[in-house]
Amino acid sequence: MSAAEADRAMPAGNGAFAFPLLDPDVDIPPGVTNSDGSSAPKRYGVYRNNVVVSLIEALKSAYPSLLVIMGEENFARVARNFISSHPPRSAMMQTYGEGFAGFLDGFAPLQKSPFLGDVARVERAWLEAYHAADAKPLAPGDLEGLAPEEIMQLRLARHPAAFVIRSKWPVADLFGWRDGRPKEGANLQKPQCVAVGRPALAVTVNAIDASLFVFLSGLLDGQSMEQAASHALEEDTGLDLTAAISFVISSGLFSGRRIGSE
Repeated sequence: MSAAEADRAMPAGNGAFAFPLLDPDVDIPPGVTNSDGSSAPKRYGVYRNNVVVSLIEALKSAYPSLLVIMGEENFARVARNFISSHPPRSAMMQTYGEGFAGFLDGFAPLQKSPFLGDVARVERAWLEAYHAADAKPLAPGDLEGLAPEEIMQLRLARHPAAFVIRSKWPVADLFGWRDGRPKEGANLQKPQCVAVGRPALAVTVNAIDASLFVFLSGLLDGQSMEQAASHALEEDTGLDLTAAISFVISSGLFSGRRIGSE
């Protein structure tokens, strides 16, 4: 961006001071001076660097699996590009980086690593599940006394910490790299689905098969057990419905209240 373009794009007031902080190619705003009234590019540059570094650290905290996969230097380089076009919208740094997955999908230098965006989606789901509101998760006792046909007509309430993600890539395995890069690497030809929930005090990320993904997605969208099972069986006629319902109860994806039946 040229200086003239920056002047036209730069907002007034406080925005005029903050706008150039995230882009080193934009000139420092007018009025940033030393005590003698001279321009203070070095002082502003130090402040600019501190702001960017703090945002990079926020992204590192939010996406530790990507940090391991990409390496410190590459992650920081990509993060700087993201920061320059995605300013924070909240003072709460744990919320920063919401659009990182989409950015990675479209960032040309990363087109040979198309799995990174989906890994970011799983990491974002983990973070949002961690900060989600509390709600009593579904428990085995919540279904006691119901006949099988009654259970199949149930529609369940989504837990605030519930997410399911389908990917062409081994996202559950790659997510696990936050605990250390495995020596054997990852089989990038293995598609995976994941279910992210918070059944107790800790967030869980479970690899699930495609039919269970379809079943859970249907329930999360408000379908009855019967409807969700029908769609899942279209995906895989070998779906173990008993095991699927057991996962529904244990996964923390649904709250302890039913929202009705057909």
